[in-house]
Amino acid sequence: MELITTTAQLTAACERLAKHPVITVDTEFLRETTYYPLLCVVQMASAEDAVVVDTLADGIDLAPFFALMNNEAVLKVFHAARQDIEIIVHRAGVVPHPIFDTQVAAMVLGYGDSIAYDQLVERVTGHRPDKTHRFTDWSRRPLSEEQLHYAVSDVTHLRDVFAKLDADLKKRGRSDWVSEEMDILTSPKTYDFHPERAWERLKTRVRKPKELAVLMEVAAWREQEAQSRDVPRSRVLKDDAVGDIATHAPTSLEKLANLRSLPKGFDRSKWGSDIVAAVQRGIARDPNTLPKIEKPRGNSNGAATVELLKVLLRMTSERHAVASKVIATVDDLEQIATDDNADVGALHGWRRELFGEAALALKHGRLALAMEKGRVIRVDRA
Repeated sequence: MELITTTAQLTAACERLAKHPVITVDTEFLRETTYYPLLCVVQMASAEDAVVVDTLADGIDLAPFFALMNNEAVLKVFHAARQDIEIIVHRAGVVPHPIFDTQVAAMVLGYGDSIAYDQLVERVTGHRPDKTHRFTDWSRRPLSEEQLHYAVSDVTHLRDVFAKLDADLKKRGRSDWVSEEMDILTSPKTYDFHPERAWERLKTRVRKPKELAVLMEVAAWREQEAQSRDVPRSRVLKDDAVGDIATHAPTSLEKLANLRSLPKGFDRSKWGSDIVAAVQRGIARDPNTLPKIEKPRGNSNGAATVELLKVLLRMTSERHAVASKVIATVDDLEQIATDDNADVGALHGWRRELFGEAALALKHGRLALAMEKGRVIRVDRA
């Protein structure tokens, strides 16, 4: 294992790693007090080599690492790659490609929903990873020998996990399933951080166009403020407060002061006027330009349909040894219950073949569920 602290060392290491068709990659970062993650350590391994990069070392230029991430001739293997990729996109403006995510592969192979790295390593290799430094402060220097050992073991164990999962996928004919997921994970749209779309991350339910318009404006303001100050969104305004503002639409500081979800005196802060201005912008928006608000299902049996689809999903998951979460979400099921042409993952690609067609058949009575010898079974109906 080599600790890299200079650009020259990093350049040489990346040149070595680039000669291999597959490398494993992991990062250590902090984001508890910032909007953008602080990248502290990068660890990489090939079949012959393993390195730990001190990304906070004085004067180090990470350009060779970012170039390697963008090298089409090298497959980059991550576990739960989303946050690692977000960091690279923010720092370098590139999305690593091609990649392989062992967490996604494990879900496709029936290891459960979003299995943790240490659990996957233990199940695949029999080795129990050391968890001692999982929550260590990776920004402190110098890095200890124990930290370095922990960091490099993440990518060396990942080599064995990848080899096992890749072979299993090929044996079971599911490599293309993972490839479809990697297309989504490496799409630039997945990492679109435009403030105008910040409202989509909120779970707040709005019922009227005016509420949606205000929600969109306030969420965008919060996103911009968090980015400019480099603080977590919740440091600017908590999610429940954003929803409360959208519902009540306070158009003055006096009305803003009446909201219980805001800290006392918030209306008198420099952000009070900004929020009121955002509310006013929302109210002024043309309702015809807003996204459609999903209306409650008019079908009184809608909830029962979703429950039946859940049973079918669980049966499908168990029968094919695929994590239910990667086949369909509850939101997918709710949309399928109301719309045969819903634009959801469960009605596209391998998911439709595995589950979507059966879900539509169940919904329209061409398929039924029944009990036989204590088990739920599918019954095809003419």
